[in-house]
Amino acid sequence: MLLRSLTTAAAGALLLATAAFSPAPAAAQDDTWTFDKTHADVVFRINHLGYSNTWGRFGDVDGVIVFDGEDAANASVEATMAAVSIDTNLAKRDEHLRSGDFFKVEEFPEVTFKSTAIEVTGENTANITGDLTMLGVTKPVVLAATLNKAAPHPRDPNLLVAGFTATTSIQRSDWGMSYGVPAIGDQVDIFIDVEATRPAS
Repeated sequence: MLLRSLTTAAAGALLLATAAFSPAPAAAQDDTWTFDKTHADVVFRINHLGYSNTWGRFGDVDGVIVFDGEDAANASVEATMAAVSIDTNLAKRDEHLRSGDFFKVEEFPEVTFKSTAIEVTGENTANITGDLTMLGVTKPVVLAATLNKAAPHPRDPNLLVAGFTATTSIQRSDWGMSYGVPAIGDQVDIFIDVEATRPAS
Protein backbone atom coordinates (compact mmCIF):
# COMPACT_ATOMS: atom_id res chain seq x y z
CA MET A 1 0.00 0.00 0.00
CA LEU A 2 2.79 2.35 0.90
CA LEU A 3 4.21 1.59 -2.50
CA ARG A 4 1.19 3.15 -4.02
CA SER A 5 1.57 6.16 -1.82
CA LEU A 6 5.01 6.68 -3.26
CA THR A 7 3.56 6.42 -6.71
CA THR A 8 0.97 8.99 -5.82
CA ALA A 9 3.61 11.38 -4.62
CA ALA A 10 5.49 11.00 -7.85
CA ALA A 11 2.25 11.49 -9.70
CA GLY A 12 1.56 14.77 -7.93
CA ALA A 13 4.95 16.08 -8.97
CA LEU A 14 4.39 15.02 -12.55
CA LEU A 15 1.25 17.04 -12.91
CA LEU A 16 2.95 20.15 -11.65
CA ALA A 17 5.73 19.66 -14.09
CA THR A 18 3.25 19.22 -16.89
CA ALA A 19 1.83 22.65 -16.24
CA ALA A 20 5.28 24.08 -16.76
CA PHE A 21 5.22 23.48 -20.50
CA SER A 22 1.72 24.82 -20.99
CA PRO A 23 1.21 27.55 -23.57
CA ALA A 24 -0.38 29.86 -21.00
CA PRO A 25 -2.45 32.71 -22.43
CA ALA A 26 -0.38 35.89 -22.65
CA ALA A 27 2.50 34.29 -20.80
CA ALA A 28 4.67 36.81 -19.02
CA GLN A 29 7.90 36.86 -17.07
CA ASP A 30 7.54 35.12 -13.72
CA ASP A 31 4.11 33.83 -14.65
CA THR A 32 3.18 31.85 -11.52
CA TRP A 33 0.37 29.31 -11.42
CA THR A 34 -0.84 27.72 -8.18
CA PHE A 35 -2.50 24.35 -7.78
CA ASP A 36 -6.23 24.26 -7.29
CA LYS A 37 -6.18 21.79 -4.39
CA THR A 38 -9.81 20.84 -5.02
CA HIS A 39 -8.77 19.57 -8.47
CA ALA A 40 -5.37 18.04 -7.79
CA ASP A 41 -5.46 14.26 -7.88
CA VAL A 42 -2.46 11.98 -7.48
CA VAL A 43 -3.56 8.35 -7.84
CA PHE A 44 -1.44 5.21 -7.74
CA ARG A 45 -1.80 1.48 -8.24
CA ILE A 46 0.28 -1.46 -7.11
CA ASN A 47 0.02 -5.20 -7.69
CA HIS A 48 -1.27 -7.34 -4.83
CA LEU A 49 0.03 -10.94 -4.78
CA GLY A 50 -0.49 -11.21 -8.53
CA TYR A 51 -4.26 -11.35 -8.07
CA SER A 52 -5.25 -7.73 -8.58
CA ASN A 53 -4.13 -4.12 -8.40
CA THR A 54 -4.76 -1.97 -5.34
CA TRP A 55 -5.47 1.71 -5.90
CA GLY A 56 -4.87 4.71 -3.66
CA ARG A 57 -4.41 8.45 -3.65
CA PHE A 58 -2.95 11.40 -1.73
CA GLY A 59 -5.67 13.68 -0.44
CA ASP A 60 -3.44 16.70 0.22
CA VAL A 61 -1.51 17.89 -2.84
CA ASP A 62 -0.16 21.41 -3.35
CA GLY A 63 2.27 23.10 -5.70
CA VAL A 64 3.28 25.96 -7.97
CA ILE A 65 4.34 26.26 -11.61
CA VAL A 66 6.45 29.15 -12.83
CA PHE A 67 6.42 29.85 -16.56
CA ASP A 68 9.45 32.06 -17.22
CA GLY A 69 8.79 34.07 -20.34
CA GLU A 70 7.77 32.31 -23.57
CA ASP A 71 10.25 29.43 -23.40
CA ALA A 72 8.53 26.38 -21.89
CA ALA A 73 11.88 24.68 -21.37
CA ASN A 74 12.69 27.34 -18.75
CA ALA A 75 9.56 26.65 -16.71
CA SER A 76 9.74 25.09 -13.27
CA VAL A 77 7.43 23.02 -11.09
CA GLU A 78 7.37 22.23 -7.39
CA ALA A 79 4.83 19.95 -5.71
CA THR A 80 4.27 18.68 -2.18
CA MET A 81 2.16 15.74 -0.98
CA ALA A 82 1.32 15.24 2.68
CA ALA A 83 2.28 11.61 3.38
CA VAL A 84 -0.34 11.31 6.12
CA SER A 85 -3.08 12.00 3.53
CA ILE A 86 -2.61 8.64 1.82
CA ASP A 87 -5.97 6.96 1.24
CA THR A 88 -6.59 3.44 -0.09
CA ASN A 89 -10.23 3.24 1.07
CA LEU A 90 -9.30 1.00 4.02
CA ALA A 91 -8.38 2.67 7.33
CA LYS A 92 -6.34 -0.24 8.71
CA ARG A 93 -4.23 -0.45 5.56
CA ASP A 94 -3.74 3.32 5.50
CA GLU A 95 -2.42 3.25 9.06
CA HIS A 96 0.06 0.56 8.06
CA LEU A 97 1.19 2.67 5.12
CA ARG A 98 1.84 5.58 7.48
CA SER A 99 3.96 3.38 9.75
CA GLY A 100 7.68 2.60 9.83
CA ASP A 101 7.20 -0.20 7.28
CA PHE A 102 6.35 2.33 4.60
CA PHE A 103 6.09 6.12 4.70
CA LYS A 104 7.25 6.81 8.26
CA VAL A 105 5.04 9.89 8.27
CA GLU A 106 6.19 11.19 11.65
CA GLU A 107 9.80 11.33 10.47
CA PHE A 108 9.08 12.19 6.83
CA PRO A 109 5.79 14.12 6.67
CA GLU A 110 6.12 15.21 3.05
CA VAL A 111 6.82 13.78 -0.37
CA THR A 112 8.15 16.43 -2.75
CA PHE A 113 8.90 16.90 -6.44
CA LYS A 114 11.05 19.61 -8.03
CA SER A 115 11.53 19.80 -11.78
CA THR A 116 15.06 19.92 -13.21
CA ALA A 117 14.40 19.81 -16.98
CA ILE A 118 11.49 19.97 -19.41
CA GLU A 119 11.56 18.48 -22.90
CA VAL A 120 8.71 19.60 -25.13
CA THR A 121 7.64 16.58 -27.20
CA GLY A 122 4.59 17.93 -29.04
CA GLU A 123 2.11 20.79 -29.28
CA ASN A 124 0.56 19.87 -25.93
CA THR A 125 2.95 17.27 -24.51
CA ALA A 126 6.24 17.23 -22.65
CA ASN A 127 8.55 15.00 -20.63
CA ILE A 128 9.26 16.57 -17.26
CA THR A 129 12.32 15.37 -15.38
CA GLY A 130 12.54 16.14 -11.69
CA ASP A 131 13.74 15.08 -8.27
CA LEU A 132 11.29 13.03 -6.21
CA THR A 133 12.15 13.05 -2.51
CA MET A 134 10.60 10.47 -0.22
CA LEU A 135 11.79 8.91 3.03
CA GLY A 136 14.78 11.25 2.89
CA VAL A 137 15.92 9.81 -0.45
CA THR A 138 16.02 11.86 -3.66
CA LYS A 139 15.86 10.16 -7.07
CA PRO A 140 15.07 11.41 -10.58
CA VAL A 141 11.75 10.59 -12.24
CA VAL A 142 10.31 11.48 -15.65
CA LEU A 143 6.67 12.46 -16.09
CA ALA A 144 4.91 12.12 -19.42
CA ALA A 145 2.62 15.15 -19.33
CA THR A 146 -0.22 16.49 -21.46
CA LEU A 147 -1.79 19.95 -21.36
CA ASN A 148 -5.54 19.29 -21.63
CA LYS A 149 -6.78 22.87 -21.76
CA ALA A 150 -5.75 26.42 -20.87
CA ALA A 151 -8.47 29.07 -20.86
CA PRO A 152 -10.36 31.59 -18.72
CA HIS A 153 -12.52 29.99 -16.03
CA PRO A 154 -16.10 29.75 -17.42
CA ARG A 155 -17.55 31.27 -14.22
CA ASP A 156 -14.77 33.76 -13.48
CA PRO A 157 -13.23 35.54 -16.50
CA ASN A 158 -10.62 37.11 -14.21
CA LEU A 159 -9.10 33.68 -13.55
CA LEU A 160 -7.05 31.59 -15.99
CA VAL A 161 -7.04 27.81 -15.60
CA ALA A 162 -4.65 25.22 -17.04
CA GLY A 163 -5.42 21.50 -16.72
CA PHE A 164 -2.85 18.71 -17.03
CA THR A 165 -2.62 14.94 -17.02
CA ALA A 166 0.62 13.07 -16.33
CA THR A 167 1.80 9.52 -15.78
CA THR A 168 4.93 7.78 -14.55
CA SER A 169 6.11 4.58 -12.86
CA ILE A 170 8.64 4.12 -10.08
CA GLN A 171 10.26 1.25 -8.22
CA ARG A 172 9.46 1.97 -4.57
CA SER A 173 12.52 0.04 -3.36
CA ASP A 174 14.69 2.73 -4.98
CA TRP A 175 13.53 5.00 -2.15
CA GLY A 176 14.12 2.36 0.52
CA MET A 177 10.51 1.16 0.71
CA SER A 178 10.96 -2.56 0.21
CA TYR A 179 8.44 -3.98 2.69
CA GLY A 180 6.47 -6.87 1.15
CA VAL A 181 8.46 -7.08 -2.10
CA PRO A 182 7.91 -9.08 -4.29
CA ALA A 183 4.51 -10.28 -3.00
CA ILE A 184 3.42 -6.67 -2.95
CA GLY A 185 4.68 -5.17 -6.19
CA ASP A 186 7.79 -3.05 -6.36
CA GLN A 187 6.51 -1.06 -9.34
CA VAL A 188 4.10 1.76 -8.57
CA ASP A 189 2.14 3.29 -11.44
CA ILE A 190 1.16 6.92 -10.93
CA PHE A 191 -1.64 8.89 -12.58
CA ILE A 192 -1.96 12.64 -12.10
CA ASP A 193 -4.64 15.17 -12.97
CA VAL A 194 -4.14 18.77 -11.88
CA GLU A 195 -5.65 22.17 -12.47
CA ALA A 196 -3.51 25.26 -11.84
CA THR A 197 -4.72 28.87 -11.82
CA ARG A 198 -3.49 32.46 -12.01
CA PRO A 199 -5.14 35.88 -12.33
CA ALA A 200 -6.00 36.87 -15.91
CA SER A 201 -4.38 40.30 -15.58
